Amino acid sequence: MTKTDKYKSLLPQIAALVEGESDMIAKMANAAAALHEAFGFWWTGFYRVVEDELVLGPFQGPLACIRIPFGRGVCGTAWQRGETVIVPDVHAFAGHIACSSASNSEIVVPLFRNGTVIAVLDIDSTDYATFDDTDRCYLEQMLAFMTKG
Repeated sequence: MTKTDKYKSLLPQIAALVEGESDMIAKMANAAAALHEAFGFWWTGFYRVVEDELVLGPFQGPLACIRIPFGRGVCGTAWQRGETVIVPDVHAFAGHIACSSASNSEIVVPLFRNGTVIAVLDIDSTDYATFDDTDRCYLEQMLAFMTKG
């Protein structure tokens, strides 16, 4: 099964999981679990915007950094820019925050509500160059319907 096939199969499942649920943390928990199980990523989870920093939310994988400042690391950069950031080699990313030395590539996708970033989806892989525009496209679609309901 290709990456695209996995996303096409997974998106309706996640849509069904989050439909009608008003609690964002519950939505994040199920989305992180479904993505992690479908793809076997090293780390899959959310950081929530709490005042002036990102705070660890629901995730799957090893222990993680708890707080990330605005504009710091890949997560803080995606929040600051308000756009998806794909990093093929995290060791070459200036200011990378190494929560785990096993992580080698990363994608961070902002979650918007009413035009404001309320969280970011962070996915790490132990392989280099794991993420591309296919991931960006499908993950952005997934997050768009998470803010409904």
